[in-house]
Amino acid sequence: MLSESCGLSLLVALPDDIFSIISRFLLPRDLCNLSVCCKSLCSLVASEKIWLTQCDMVGILPHEELIEWRKGVSSYQALCCFLVSVKPLIGIWVHQNPELGNVVYVMPGFVSVVGCRIIPQELGPLGVEDGPILWAPVFEIIADFDGSTIFFLHGREKGHDYLYPGLIKAVERSCNVLLLEVEPTQQKNQGKLLQSSSLVQYPEKEISRKVGRSNSGLSRSQRVLEQSEPVQAVPFSKLAFSDRRKLLETVTSQVRLKVSDLESRPLFPQLRDDVENFQKDMVLLSERRSILLKIFKFGGDDIDWKAGPELLSDPTQLELSEIRKTLDIWSSVRSTLSGDHGHKHLTKSKTLGGYFRNSFRQILGRSGSINGTCTISRNSSSASENRHGLLHQFLKSGDTIGLTLHACTMKLSSYRAWPNMHDSRFALYKLPMQAPRTDQEYAGLWGGTFGWPPGRPSEDKPGKALFFLLLSYEESRGQRLLIATKILEGTHYVLHPNGSAMFIVNVDEPSLDPFPWDTDADSCPVNVKHAFVGEGIANGYGFRYPGSKPGSLFVTQNGLLAFIWKESRAVLTLQRLNLPELLKKGEQVPALLPINNFSYLTKSYSNVFAGFSNMSTCLSSPRCASSP
Repeated sequence: MLSESCGLSLLVALPDDIFSIISRFLLPRDLCNLSVCCKSLCSLVASEKIWLTQCDMVGILPHEELIEWRKGVSSYQALCCFLVSVKPLIGIWVHQNPELGNVVYVMPGFVSVVGCRIIPQELGPLGVEDGPILWAPVFEIIADFDGSTIFFLHGREKGHDYLYPGLIKAVERSCNVLLLEVEPTQQKNQGKLLQSSSLVQYPEKEISRKVGRSNSGLSRSQRVLEQSEPVQAVPFSKLAFSDRRKLLETVTSQVRLKVSDLESRPLFPQLRDDVENFQKDMVLLSERRSILLKIFKFGGDDIDWKAGPELLSDPTQLELSEIRKTLDIWSSVRSTLSGDHGHKHLTKSKTLGGYFRNSFRQILGRSGSINGTCTISRNSSSASENRHGLLHQFLKSGDTIGLTLHACTMKLSSYRAWPNMHDSRFALYKLPMQAPRTDQEYAGLWGGTFGWPPGRPSEDKPGKALFFLLLSYEESRGQRLLIATKILEGTHYVLHPNGSAMFIVNVDEPSLDPFPWDTDADSCPVNVKHAFVGEGIANGYGFRYPGSKPGSLFVTQNGLLAFIWKESRAVLTLQRLNLPELLKKGEQVPALLPINNFSYLTKSYSNVFAGFSNMSTCLSSPRCASSP
């Protein structure tokens, strides 16, 4: 007992600088456990120096930015709590659709992390490093004053940018799937919740009326019996696809907030060389964050900021009674349209949105119409009820409802570093990134174009399609293979499937083929350090399962990679990318509709992001002349 007391005294007597060095060998949870041992250790662990060290060890931010971020939270401990919670989100997230590429990079913002979609685009004469990369905001997660998380989905409707507030459900440490969901919750306070004018205008209806198709066919006695039984929570993922989409569309349409003050403010610091402009960015970012925190707690532009919080609604939550009324009206309109056989010719003249929805239903093999333009089969509806959780049971598990972001871990199979994805989940999937090391020198993210010299446009083609490739190593039959997986393609019409291998080389088999060019873009001699035998993707064997043709991968002295197809002499030139720096020098473009902006599920082979006036001219031909 004496020795323990002596050891405690020695520990408490250590200067903060010494204990902060010792704390580098401890995890944040170890420090929290120490703080509950006694008052002396609690005071010692509360030191700002110790938690600054922990923030440094998380590894998300450089030390200088940690000091700036500290100004937005109560302590370094609160900041460390936020950094640890969002660290699993940092990285590249993808989806299969559209086939040109759906790449979302999550990176630090300002006391936040931001999800940025890289737009499929052409590369101008300035090249990758100096030319602005086009990107659009998808979501952001902001740290509150106490280190807790706040979620905003980004979207654009009818020519205006909106924010859609929600909650973070969970962020698992090894998460590989990011889900956009709707979740009912129990109202903690009895204050007034957000009321939408589009909902209030409808007359009152009995809550016991059917809610969507899932509740149809139940007798009054069955409904009374269900009300007396304990409510079993139904996960959002168990609902039918049409019900999940309907809920997301309904909630996003009611919680959306238009904030004009934020349109000209950056989401993260720009890449600056001078301290003065960097500090100006910090001021703008701090002001933007303050506005977002107020929006999350009190509402949008029309909120009186001087009013007390008890008089204001929670902008992230909607009353479920109002949602039920909206779904009732939706279901009634759908039933009316479905039964109106005399107006079938009207339903055939579809809007563009209806066309995409019909195409999406064909992909999923569903016979029901999302917006009620086709006849709904009662047998299919019954079978769907047996397969999925019932919508009315899902809604009964709470009295308010709101958007949630759920970062979870799922067992996913993959093929050549590309995950096999569910086609009916509103999700993004994390790409596993291999870190470069001695035996995996070329692992990581690379980008480039077809042609040599790299990035140089021709007279008839002012821009070249920009490709993003994920390079990873794999052992197969005793061979070490380097696989280049396509995750983004800047053509107007897709040439190669998303997630396909642009080339595969055997890094243990040198190539004897000569490099065809003597000089680079600066007319400097080209010195080839290594060359490997491999195979590159080829057209003509079907889009989904293309064939391959022999070629060689060359590594130049300045770090460029060039894969050359032996027969066609086509060359794909790549350089290693630093996405955070490219985005900080990039150009922001408008987002899509909120749900599509998060997860674009409709099968598409063209550039759905190409409707921007500031984008470069698309390729004149759907087939790139320089591709193999």
